[in-house]
Amino acid sequence: MNVALFGGTGFVGTYLTEELLNNNHTPVLLVREGSENKVTRAKDCIINIGDVSDKKTIEDTIRDVDAVIYNIGLIRQFPRKGITFENIHFEGAKLCIDTASKIGVKRFILMSANGVKYEGTKYQSTKFLADQYLKNSTLDWTIFRPSLIFGNPKGKIEFCTQLRDDMLGLPLPAPLFFDGININNAGKFSMSPVHISDVSQFFIKCLDMKETYGKIYNLGGPKNYNWIEIIDSISKASAKNKWKIPAPVEPIKLAAMLLDWLPFFPITKDQLTMLLEGNTCDSSVAFDEFDIQPTEFSVENLSYLSTP
Repeated sequence: MNVALFGGTGFVGTYLTEELLNNNHTPVLLVREGSENKVTRAKDCIINIGDVSDKKTIEDTIRDVDAVIYNIGLIRQFPRKGITFENIHFEGAKLCIDTASKIGVKRFILMSANGVKYEGTKYQSTKFLADQYLKNSTLDWTIFRPSLIFGNPKGKIEFCTQLRDDMLGLPLPAPLFFDGININNAGKFSMSPVHISDVSQFFIKCLDMKETYGKIYNLGGPKNYNWIEIIDSISKASAKNKWKIPAPVEPIKLAAMLLDWLPFFPITKDQLTMLLEGNTCDSSVAFDEFDIQPTEFSVENLSYLSTP
């Protein structure tokens, strides 16, 4: 099967590309000029150079494929550079959905996120709008909404590695964020970390599963962990003995609001908002349906953090 993959050079995209190849599919990738060297096993892929805002390049990428995976996403936006959630999460997905409909490629799989909603952060609302647009199409669609994705980044950007480098690597206590004035809530928000290998299996297995058409799957690991437990696991896997301290979030949000346009500032106001909302889900039924054994968020499975 030829599969158009949009967003094939990042953390998740690298695993999706490998999973496609390992299952005898041919990835057809749209890659920005200058990023060709980021493609894993490039000689086994079909590569088109261009941008997700370019209709012709999108048509060239989708033409003659059997399915489309839209996996392009931003962790943070930089409006001054024209890099926005609106352009990437919604407009790019919309253009690919419209093009697939026009050309007649029916199978479309979308990478969304757990917790998306219309009246949320820009990240959440633009992901939600893409979900709704696909749901209202005539395509044979499936939407995946993962919680926190972890795993060996292979040189890409990944949450646990970034947290290790940006927070735990500093000579300061790790912040236990909390909203309001109740210090007992510090670090109590929870997530359902899901391993990247599991996520990539869901995407590729569902290509041939007609029973997944028209369904949304929230993907989380087998257990929920609060922020304190996540910090402790990452610290232990990184061989760091990290002190922790309660951190009221409002002053940090204010600093982020003023400085998050700077690439080196480690967190944005919206990221803090989403962090404190928590991000959990029960995916046991999905794992059973796809016959996937979930990977635990354990120190052993975080061993990649022990190397720089």
